[in-house]
Amino acid sequence: MKSDFDDIDLQLLDALQQDASRSNQALAEQFGLSPATCLRRIRRLREGGWIAGEVAILRDDRLGPLLTAVVEVSLDRQDAASLDAFEARVAADEAVQQCYRVSPGPDFVLIVTVRDMPAYQALAQRLFTSDANVRNVKAFFSLQRAKFSTRLPLAGLSPSAPSSAVPSS
Repeated sequence: MKSDFDDIDLQLLDALQQDASRSNQALAEQFGLSPATCLRRIRRLREGGWIAGEVAILRDDRLGPLLTAVVEVSLDRQDAASLDAFEARVAADEAVQQCYRVSPGPDFVLIVTVRDMPAYQALAQRLFTSDANVRNVKAFFSLQRAKFSTRLPLAGLSPSAPSSAVPSS
């Protein structure tokens, strides 16, 4: 990003992480900006790739019972093509909320949410059992969620951070 990225931009990013539904007017007032300047800054942050998207975070307790699992997956072959193929397949499944390639230990850690145990069994069949390259799967089922956040820590981030520091989603 250009050198015109400053502390106000970081503060705007943090405010948007907390509540992206706030009006431009409210954000402008909070940061002592004119509404036009605030809108221009936010547009620049979007176009610069700092904002990947804006979503509504649903209350899981309103959706009825859900089953969340943290799943460790180890593959037989860890060559680049095998890792990429597995990652693409699981990332495309809507029950997989997060997918991490990790080291050491398993090759992948997934966060999955399904309606119930039969739905998890269907997911396991679809993603793990039918894949001859999956060597081991270990699932940990959530009993209670103590914290959930999509907010990334911005403290200590330099306003002059280069565009290569833009995280990918």
